[in-house]
Amino acid sequence: MRRVVFNQKGGVGKSSIAVNLASISAARGLRTLVIDLDPQCNSSHYLMGDDYMELDPTVRSFFEQTLSFQVNPAAPSSFIHETQYDNLHMLPSAYNLGDLQSKLESKHKIYKLRDALNKLDGEYDAVYIDTPPAFNFFTLSALVAAQRCLIPFDCDEFARQALYSLLANVQETQMDHNEDLQIEGIVVNQFQPRATLPQAIVDELLADDLPVLGTKISSSVKMKESHNEGIPLIHLAPKHKMTQEYVALFEELHGNG
Repeated sequence: MRRVVFNQKGGVGKSSIAVNLASISAARGLRTLVIDLDPQCNSSHYLMGDDYMELDPTVRSFFEQTLSFQVNPAAPSSFIHETQYDNLHMLPSAYNLGDLQSKLESKHKIYKLRDALNKLDGEYDAVYIDTPPAFNFFTLSALVAAQRCLIPFDCDEFARQALYSLLANVQETQMDHNEDLQIEGIVVNQFQPRATLPQAIVDELLADDLPVLGTKISSSVKMKESHNEGIPLIHLAPKHKMTQEYVALFEELHGNG
């Protein structure tokens, strides 16, 4: 299953969700790939540590190859790196990835990521794609390549208003580029169950019949520790409440998948 984690708003936990779900997937024996399409490189840093900037090749290398004729183009697998965790692999991002965007758009390379993943069919049981906080070429490439879309959501009124624009963009992508794409669910992140406003906003989403997933991810300093250590929660603190929330989310998605 190919999942894209997408929200046009920054700071909603896209990288945390992508990396932690992928890490649980790999820990359960599924051969798993993380693709980082965000020039901020958060997923790459999270999984590959402080040396992530030295990694080569990267997703930039992959897209660069598509811009010119190659007699013997490199196979998609050649851009992928092993991580320190069994079954978990990564196609890392690069800080200068955004420099390619206009060239890729002008040459209509929007389907190249999908083509690459099609060639990797059978090599991975699960693919998680982290995206930039914008609806741009790289996000659209991910939506075109994916089968399911997860939407992180923090309980904020501005975020709720922006959600409808995001859903419209996903629907347009479904109609124009990828009829197999499905919105798997909205992941409520940084949830504060004792606060009135977050629950009221979630209730509004449910009243609008939006696909809010049952499992909510709470807010905890443990996530910051996980980022700082560069260790996904399932390996850093497997019994922690937040880790168990991610496990429950993974199982909810697995049941839906």
